Amino acid sequence: MAKRTDTQSPATHAADRHDLIRVHGARENNLKDVSIELPKRRLTVFTGVSGSGKSSLVFDTVAAESQRLINETYSSFVQGFMPNVGRPEVDVLDGLTTAIVVDQQPMGADPRSTVGTATDTNAMLRVLYSRLGKPHIGGPAAFAFNVPSVKAAGAITVEKGNKKAVKATFSRTGGMCPRCEGRGSVSDIDLSQLYDDSKSLSEGAFTIPGWKSDSFWTVRVYAESGFVDPDKPIRKYTKQEMQDFLYHEAVKVKVDGVNLTYEGLIPKVQKSFFSKDRDALQPHIRAFVDRAATFTDCPECEGTRLAEGARSSKIKRKSIADLCRMEIRDLAEWVRGLDEPSVAPLLTALRHSLDSFVEIGLGYLSLDRPTGTLSGGEAQRVKLIQHLGSSLTDVTYVFDEPTIGLHPHDIQRMNSLLLRLRDKGNTVLVVEHKPETIAIADHVVDLGPGAGTAGGTVCYEGTLEGMRKADTVTGRHLDDRATLKDTVRKAEGKLPIRGAKTHNLRNVNVDIPLGVLCVVTGVAGSGKSSLVHGSLVNDPAAAEAGVVSIDQSTIRGSRRSNPATYTGLLEPIRKAFAKVNGVKPALFSANSEGACPNCNGAGVTFTDLGFMQSVSSPCEECEGKRFQASVLEYHLGGRDISEVLTMSVDEAEEFFATGEARIPAAHRILQRLSDVGLGYLTLGQPLTTLSGGERQRLKLATHMGEKGGVYILDEPTTGLHLADVEQLLGLLDRLVDSGKSVIVVEHHQAVMAHADWIIDLGPGAGHDGGKIVFEGTPAELVEAGSTLTGEHLAEYVKG
Repeated sequence: MAKRTDTQSPATHAADRHDLIRVHGARENNLKDVSIELPKRRLTVFTGVSGSGKSSLVFDTVAAESQRLINETYSSFVQGFMPNVGRPEVDVLDGLTTAIVVDQQPMGADPRSTVGTATDTNAMLRVLYSRLGKPHIGGPAAFAFNVPSVKAAGAITVEKGNKKAVKATFSRTGGMCPRCEGRGSVSDIDLSQLYDDSKSLSEGAFTIPGWKSDSFWTVRVYAESGFVDPDKPIRKYTKQEMQDFLYHEAVKVKVDGVNLTYEGLIPKVQKSFFSKDRDALQPHIRAFVDRAATFTDCPECEGTRLAEGARSSKIKRKSIADLCRMEIRDLAEWVRGLDEPSVAPLLTALRHSLDSFVEIGLGYLSLDRPTGTLSGGEAQRVKLIQHLGSSLTDVTYVFDEPTIGLHPHDIQRMNSLLLRLRDKGNTVLVVEHKPETIAIADHVVDLGPGAGTAGGTVCYEGTLEGMRKADTVTGRHLDDRATLKDTVRKAEGKLPIRGAKTHNLRNVNVDIPLGVLCVVTGVAGSGKSSLVHGSLVNDPAAAEAGVVSIDQSTIRGSRRSNPATYTGLLEPIRKAFAKVNGVKPALFSANSEGACPNCNGAGVTFTDLGFMQSVSSPCEECEGKRFQASVLEYHLGGRDISEVLTMSVDEAEEFFATGEARIPAAHRILQRLSDVGLGYLTLGQPLTTLSGGERQRLKLATHMGEKGGVYILDEPTTGLHLADVEQLLGLLDRLVDSGKSVIVVEHHQAVMAHADWIIDLGPGAGHDGGKIVFEGTPAELVEAGSTLTGEHLAEYVKG
């Protein structure tokens, strides 16, 4: 090696001066001209109350601009196939590096998407079996449940020289089970939910939502098709009539001189309801689908999704289906026992992928687990797997609350992974509320002081110790500790669960107390959700008790959706406007007759620039108000409809409480929004601009209006700031005091400490869990200290 001959220390190289990410004048969403400098190759945690602007700064400004600049390096042709990312509202962004976003967005609920396919682990197993499986049945596609087997034969004409017809055959061996088409389950339709067989079609036999007796396209096409007698009760149909009624292939029939398509009821209902994304359906349609469809494991492949050939090929007496059903930590051990030099590089990559699952705390999952069943925290950690062991350095990793869904016992493991990414020379930006993760930060940025319009400024940036002394909301609450109750409520009944075996539950028997705040806890993967959602929600006794389940599924909504439309608040307001002014309610909907004709009620117009980002600008005709000018001449309590939609929830609650604008139905909804801490939201704010925590609380407020005796909440502290947790506990207390029973699946120690009764599952995850390891009061759990939850809760309450 060459030796240095100079004795003086060299001047700093010009390339080493770029050690900061500089943000100047950020105005995205509610940010108020924010300017900040973030250190590179350090771990920076962003905190602040929910809605203070954390995601707007980290995701919508820094990460969005990095990804936009990278997209611009591709050719125009390639950019045409990529999502258009607009330039964020910011004056200067300097020092950016490639951003890798690891967020909580669902990984897709496609029935063929599994943990194995999402992480490419399945692809490696398919290659392994195509090389080593006995008997040999084909290439990797022969083990893929997304690839059907294809056979074809016929004549093809080759157009070169003299045209000549040539006989050709084609075949491809795929691994898809032909019966369930790779879904693993088959659906049967409960015919009693489609019609009342004691009635005739003319008597209104159909019980399908929206199928009215005078409907030209549905009911009348059956009644006047000529295939069945419309005046005969369905139960008296002949065998042929029943066949035509339920399964007839599509044919043209004439109804009142109009050509319409008639097809059997089963295929028609499957196309109209069951082939659509369940989550995208309206609530009453979704309830019908849930009632009418029953899903069972495919009898042909036994739920493995694979064709018989793929299941017959084995390595060490294990088929690929057997491996995909194993817990990943057990599978990792099995793969370590393989010694095949011919596929050594493949085995090395496969071992690394499986070990990453175990290292990140997901060893209890199996590769055949559908991605749609993963919680937000699990999905985020699955996405993180591909980045562990990556050779990339000087990358900016952006995380959105990576500790969601993690027991205090598991948070330490996640912290060590974040530090490992940083120590490889990467910049790590984390949006987080948990004190345990804030504690490992090199740099802390606190946004606030409030939420919505009251936030959007940097209240503090610096070290953790400095924030403890700073007079900010986060600084004041960082060392908060909930105390155990002196007295707890007594149960007023119980919901018994007997012999629960969903997923990893081991024949669990437990009584859920009613009339109290009951917390179900345990390490990630211990069986909490299986017990509550798998066994309790679907239980007939729970249905009688009026269970309202509020889970972590996302709110679907476009830019036109807002809190007023989602909660049903706009309906009574539109009717009140119509009544006072003597006009139709439809005029006061920006999606109907009252919409501005220039922007179609969107409030903005878009200019398409081809492969470049479309430019949006406020509509010149309605000035962004979304309504026709004539509609804005109608008033209620001195306000027009556009002014009402710009009100905050707190303003609107006061406005609709008294006087001419008094609307009790609207006031009740607004009170619920205020109760869950969303008083700062404006009624017309697009749902697409809400943070994850805001969306979940919006859903909670909506469900609170339902008539139910038992509320089940799945980690309601998700996205909540330390200061907001106190308000949530007050809300839970009010629900219980009003006569409701509240069951909370939760890891947050403050919620555990506040509970009247705790059910702790464990002792571990996967096949190490599935048992009740403690039932009792929080005080008894702390005193016993016999479980991981008990140890962490004792440490928490003692400070």
